[in-house]
Amino acid sequence: MLNRRALLAASAATGLAACGRRAAPENLLRVATTSLPDSLDPARGEFAAAALVYKQIHAGLTEYASDGSVAPGLAERWTVSPDGLSWTFHLREGLAWSDGHPLDAHTVAWSARRFVDPGQSLANLGDFFHAVANARAIQAGEAAPDRLGVEALDARRVVFRLSTPLGLFPILMREFYPFPRHVVERAGLNWVRPENIVTAGAYTVTGESQLHLDLARNPHYYAADNVAVPAIRIDAVRDDATRTRLFRAGDFDLADSPPPNQIAFLRQRLGERFRSFDAPILRYLKLNHARPTLADVRARRALSRAIDREFIAENFFAGTARPTHHVIPREAPADPLARRGAALSPPVDPDLPERVEIRTTTGVNEQIAIAIADDWNRLGVGTELLVTYPTDLYQAVDAGEFDIAVASFNRGLKTDPFFMLDPFAPGGFADNFNWEDDEFARTMATARAESDPASRALAYRMAETRLLDEQAIIPLLHERAHWLVGERVAGTRGDVQPMLWRDLSLRSA
Repeated sequence: MLNRRALLAASAATGLAACGRRAAPENLLRVATTSLPDSLDPARGEFAAAALVYKQIHAGLTEYASDGSVAPGLAERWTVSPDGLSWTFHLREGLAWSDGHPLDAHTVAWSARRFVDPGQSLANLGDFFHAVANARAIQAGEAAPDRLGVEALDARRVVFRLSTPLGLFPILMREFYPFPRHVVERAGLNWVRPENIVTAGAYTVTGESQLHLDLARNPHYYAADNVAVPAIRIDAVRDDATRTRLFRAGDFDLADSPPPNQIAFLRQRLGERFRSFDAPILRYLKLNHARPTLADVRARRALSRAIDREFIAENFFAGTARPTHHVIPREAPADPLARRGAALSPPVDPDLPERVEIRTTTGVNEQIAIAIADDWNRLGVGTELLVTYPTDLYQAVDAGEFDIAVASFNRGLKTDPFFMLDPFAPGGFADNFNWEDDEFARTMATARAESDPASRALAYRMAETRLLDEQAIIPLLHERAHWLVGERVAGTRGDVQPMLWRDLSLRSA
């Protein structure tokens, strides 16, 4: 097992060689990302890479404004009933798919039914269908898709009926993307292949391989006149250091997620081309509550208290990540929960596990796991590290074949507390650690129903208190998002990640 000194020496050795600059092709935005979408079909894609590309090629009923807030999308306006149980969206006039086929409210309603149909969709109900009437029963196979609480009132009005009020519903509809029924019914699951795909967003797909996507401006997009960049090429470069070297060589105009252990170097060397953004990113330890060795809440708290989060933040993130004991970011220091955990623990020492297995991936997650193993070794807990590819880790966690896993999620442009806590709620995408708690589930349901932002935030804080009093997970860091932005890219905002490429433009060489 590497100790801290060896870990830091290995980290420091991963330098980035200086590179010469190459000329960029005109009218093409070149983007390097960690990976490509697992599917271009929003009913089947599950990873963050898919969500990023969906923002470029698909269009929601509502949209992200340039500052990350909610704005009109396919719908120009929306209204809610007095009881909060019906939301009616009024579509823009003259909407069309990228092939010119009309896009109307009937297609929107059909798309919603497809999204929850277990025969068509792999999607977790997640954010925006939790409250739609009959959605849960349909996905469980207990009701037919046509029972979903959605109806086209006419060609331009679609109403969603909810089983419980959800004040965030218009915000959540930013990532409900209608499907081109006329193509899906002809091509089936192959509708997303380049020769078939039809989209409603700012761009459509013109080419695809395992390592890249080619996008072109969609002339039928409702705001096509405001889209300045005519073409985009997205390349998957898995290794962070390689992706950064290629950016510095002039091969890319945008690159995400530079190596955390090179942040200080890049900030100094790249100047304005290195950008750092406040972001809802949580890195945490996922605990398998089905393991008897982790059943004692006192043991889980002891494991959490033993972790030197400040060491991890300073040495692997150049101080740009904030140590935390919380899920929802807050301005106050992150210690109160640790003190509360100590106060709640009885004076008797818990029975700590003799040995635990930490599953992780390569890169900074592996470095974090080594540092945590060092901390726990001092506590008398032995550790075994199992380093795998991300897909192998995800499969093991879903199958319950893990003790502890280093995990993270990035909620992109979503800032409401809902988006940080809801992944751990029943049915959430991170609800795969075998923990069930009625009080947490009830409090989360109460929070979702709140339409007032202040009341909703308070309710989510109460739910978070329950999650963390039980130490259901172990939060580690709230991180910033880092992007490399080339000199010829214009239109970025200093406080918002450059994830909406329709708002960008390219300066002349």
